[in-house]
Amino acid sequence: MTLAFYALLFVIVAPVFGGLLAGADRIVTARMQSRVGPPLLQPFYDVGKLFQKQSRLLNPIQEPLLLGHVVMMAATGAMMVSGTDLILVTFVFALASLLLVLAAGSAYSPYSFAGAERELIVLLASEPFFILMMAAICKVTDASTFGAVLASPTWVAFQLPGILIAFLMVATIKLRKSPFDISTSHHAHQELVSGLTSDMSGRLLAYVELAHWYESALLCGFAVLLFNWSIPLGIGAFLVAYAAEVLVDNVTSRAKWQLVLRSTWVATLLFAGGNVLALFVVGR
Repeated sequence: MTLAFYALLFVIVAPVFGGLLAGADRIVTARMQSRVGPPLLQPFYDVGKLFQKQSRLLNPIQEPLLLGHVVMMAATGAMMVSGTDLILVTFVFALASLLLVLAAGSAYSPYSFAGAERELIVLLASEPFFILMMAAICKVTDASTFGAVLASPTWVAFQLPGILIAFLMVATIKLRKSPFDISTSHHAHQELVSGLTSDMSGRLLAYVELAHWYESALLCGFAVLLFNWSIPLGIGAFLVAYAAEVLVDNVTSRAKWQLVLRSTWVATLLFAGGNVLALFVVGR
C-alpha cells in the first residue's frame, strides 16, 4: 500500500476513533458520577446537530481559521503516517493549535480572549516537550519518519522512560483534562463559561470538536511511536493512559495557569530533558 493510502486512511479513520473515544469518555465519567450517561455514539449525534444549526459569526475570518484548524490537524496526522519528518510534523501540529488561538482571539469577547491567551500558555507548556520527544525518538532509532521508527529494532519506551513519564503529563493538557484544562471546559459541570469556545456556535463548535478528535488520534500515534515494537500495544497503552486521565479529570479541580506552566516545564526539563541528556552522555 502506498504512503498516500495511509494518509487518506488516517483522515477517514481518525475522527471515528476520536469520536468513539469521546463517547467512551462520557460513559465512564457518568459511571464515576453515578449517572447512566449518554450512548457511545452521542458525540457523533452532537456534531451532526451542530452542523445543522445556525452559526453566529463574530468576525469574518473566524470560520476560515477554524476550518484551517481542522484541516491542519488532519494534515498533521496524514503527514506523520505518510513518511514526513517527525520534527516537521511537530511544528505543523503547533501551527494547527495556533489557528484555534487566532480564531478565539478574533471574537470580541473577554471570555474568548482570555481562553485564547490560556491556549497560548498551553502551547508554550506542551510544544517544547513534543520537539524534545521527537528528537529523542529520532536519536535512539536513527530514523526520522513514522514507518522507519516502527521498523527500528530499538524498543523506544525502554530507551526513553523519562519521555514516557512526561508524555503522560503533557497528554493531560492536549486531551483537555483537569487539572490542566485551563483554556476551555471539557465537561459541562466544570464551569459555565467555556473559555476560548464561549462565543462559538453551530458548525464553528463542530469544527473545534472534529479537530479535537483528530488531535486525540494524533496523541495515540505518538504513543505508538513510544511502543514501536507493537502497534496494538501502543494503542492499548494509550487507552489505559486515557482511562487514567478520565479518573484524574473527575477527582481534581482546575489548576491555575501558573501551576500548569511551571509543572509542565519542570516535567519537560527533568524527565524529558534529563533523558535526552543521558542519551548523549551514554552515546559518547
